[in-house]
Amino acid sequence: WRIIFSVISKSAIMKIVDKKKEIKKHLRQAKSIFIMSHKDLDLDALGSSLGMYFLLSRLHKNCYLIIDDKRHELGVAKVLQELDGCINILTSDKVEDNLYIRQKRNLLLILDTNKTDLIQSSKVLDFFLEDQIIIFDHHDTGATSIESSLRIIDNEVSSTCEMVTNLLESYQITLDPYYATLILAGVVLDTNNFTLKTNANTYYSAYYLAMMGASSKKVQYLLKQDLKEYMERQTMITNVDILNEKIAISKGSPYTIYRKDELAKTADTLLFFNNIELSFVIGKINEKDVYVSGRSLGKYNVANILGKLGGGGDQMGAAARISNSSISKVEQKLLQILKKEE
Repeated sequence: WRIIFSVISKSAIMKIVDKKKEIKKHLRQAKSIFIMSHKDLDLDALGSSLGMYFLLSRLHKNCYLIIDDKRHELGVAKVLQELDGCINILTSDKVEDNLYIRQKRNLLLILDTNKTDLIQSSKVLDFFLEDQIIIFDHHDTGATSIESSLRIIDNEVSSTCEMVTNLLESYQITLDPYYATLILAGVVLDTNNFTLKTNANTYYSAYYLAMMGASSKKVQYLLKQDLKEYMERQTMITNVDILNEKIAISKGSPYTIYRKDELAKTADTLLFFNNIELSFVIGKINEKDVYVSGRSLGKYNVANILGKLGGGGDQMGAAARISNSSISKVEQKLLQILKKEE
């Protein structure tokens, strides 16, 4: 089994290996390294960020996590509470004060997104040149993608956590079981318990993390759901329309504000129903913005569809935020796009 997994591993990290020398050169030269992901952190964003933080700590680097979010989903909140005081977390307005005195020795790592409008703070980009930014992501690029001389974007992997696992393995670093668990939680989240966008490389990453002591019991603890939120998602599922017997479109209440992860989990759930190949969930995430979360089993490219609403993602998972609109108007625009696709 070790021999088999070793062969799989070489295939899994090919895209990382292609840039391994460049990555190591950047990390070696940097004195202060800042890690930033997308707004509304999920366990893939946080798990990959913490995996990178662990790697940099082992390399004796000054490293910081940039987090501006005020509210967190349940799993992320649990992790941040457990790590309170153990890692360096900055808000974006504190970045300038922590830059290394020689500007060229600073580095910014952007994980689990490549879009300017999705990162925790676009203002942070002003402190770094293009050759001081490295992007690790598994979502497709788009019009608002961040300019960087080193972008490692692999939309064939399950998650950014899988990418970071490959990088950690290339450094031959033994993970602390706690961090291995957090990274595994990100893989489990983005694959919906290994049911979506999962291949042999994904299983190898899970195996590697388990070998480092990742706890499946702890993963389930982090993925536990709030009962009230679960019931609200069940209500959304009952308000669903089926297009051409294979596309499910669900809508939230216009009087309720939802978190992005709630809409995403509902879209995941809809794919489990018979004949459904594509799902969309529409809901308000604040008073001004309507959000659409989309999921596909692979026949449809959901990123192309939601890209026409100004969104992005990859073939099997994508989202879009539409400002100054309503749920019904967004639904009508989505239906028009889907009819053209069909």
